[in-house]
Amino acid sequence: MLFRESETIELKEVVVDEIKKEIIAFANCDGGKLYIGVQDDGTVIGVDDPDGVSLQISNMVRDAIKPDVTMFLHYKTIEESGKEIVAVDIQRGTDRPYYLAKKGMRPEGVYVRQGYSSVPATDTAIRRMIKETDGDRFEAMRSLNQELTFEATKKEFELRNIEFGLQQMRTLKLVDQDNLYSNLGLLLSDQCIHTIKAAVFQGKDQTVFKDRREFTGSLLQQMNEVYDFIDFRNQTHATIKKLLRIDVRDYPEIAVREALLNLLVHRDYSFSASALISIYADRLEFVSIGGLMPGIDLEDIMVGISVCRNQDLANVFYRLHLIEAYGTGIGKIMKAYEGMEEKPVIETTKNAFKIILPNVNAKDEKDSNPALFSEPLTNAFDGVP
Repeated sequence: MLFRESETIELKEVVVDEIKKEIIAFANCDGGKLYIGVQDDGTVIGVDDPDGVSLQISNMVRDAIKPDVTMFLHYKTIEESGKEIVAVDIQRGTDRPYYLAKKGMRPEGVYVRQGYSSVPATDTAIRRMIKETDGDRFEAMRSLNQELTFEATKKEFELRNIEFGLQQMRTLKLVDQDNLYSNLGLLLSDQCIHTIKAAVFQGKDQTVFKDRREFTGSLLQQMNEVYDFIDFRNQTHATIKKLLRIDVRDYPEIAVREALLNLLVHRDYSFSASALISIYADRLEFVSIGGLMPGIDLEDIMVGISVCRNQDLANVFYRLHLIEAYGTGIGKIMKAYEGMEEKPVIETTKNAFKIILPNVNAKDEKDSNPALFSEPLTNAFDGVP
């Protein structure tokens, strides 16, 4: 038999640490064969203990490669030129990408075949493998970052006396069957890469910023901090009717709550752009990435029909008693404005969803402070980054 290295054949004299990279690369691509006891030039030198070599490789693979790739490896002892060599047949795996456990699902831990060599995979190649394995649902895909913590999420569960351990994380699908974090786990982790940007503007346009902030961390942490940011600026106005004093906030609290939860639960997290919250003198806007789901339109939304983009994320919010998972959010927003002159407005595009809450005190505020609603002559922040 003639031994020659190729895209699907790798030759090794003895078992070395580098073998792990070769196995990962074959499992991530179209499979291949690894021969132990053969020099690079094809010269057969054999091994003294074929069974021991097979066991050594098996233990190495089990301990160092994630997810479990052992079922895709088959060992065979071959006699060639009077000497014994070990042939390892590596099949293409079904849980790609495979990676070095110590390095993680990053280019330095994921390998692919390129010509006769095993090389680090690009970020794009890693994402493509994840998508091919896990499908198109972002929250179900494995997270590229596997070094996650959940301090903020634990606090939310503790506040509601709900246990949050490994078993619960599996049930809620933050962790898969291989104990790897999903993108849902990433969203609820302290390392969440998705953010919300909030800004307060003078008047009715975006000419002058009065305040701005970007919220990071777990979605549950962002939820609390963004709500506090809005609530602090949600002023209360008092009117006197005969002997009664009536306090009315600029924005009904239930409407603010439901609009914020809608932004968090229905956002398309496959896009990296931040969600936006803008506070003007006369309105409060919530803009989330991701338009309506296929098969429904705005009229469906208004009558309570809801198709959730992030079903598992919605389930977590449901378990935390934050939502009812019954499509009632938009209805609650509209009901909060019953009997009021101004009504909420919902706008959609192919890739965005906007909820506009009118300031119910804007008319009274305009009468008492018209300068706040007029167009500014100069921008006090010109030249300020």
